[in-house]
Amino acid sequence: MTLEQAVKGQRVLILDVEENSMRAQAMRLGIYEGAEFICTEKIKGGPVILCGQGGETAVGKRLSQKIRIELAQDKDRGMDR
Repeated sequence: MTLEQAVKGQRVLILDVEENSMRAQAMRLGIYEGAEFICTEKIKGGPVILCGQGGETAVGKRLSQKIRIELAQDKDRGMDR
């Protein structure tokens, strides 16, 4: 799934940024493989607002379509039981 598909309130884990040019842009925003964020807002047709890594970041629609994520709680589910 991509960051564009995240829902407000979800905790997400960044898996990859699909294009090299977009990867550099994402890294400038503090978004890199293994980083975790909470989606605090999603504006229809616009940016996804992420909180984590020491601040809040707005990720534009085009970039959010190139960032592959998984839900962080899905990864941790097995450890909680």
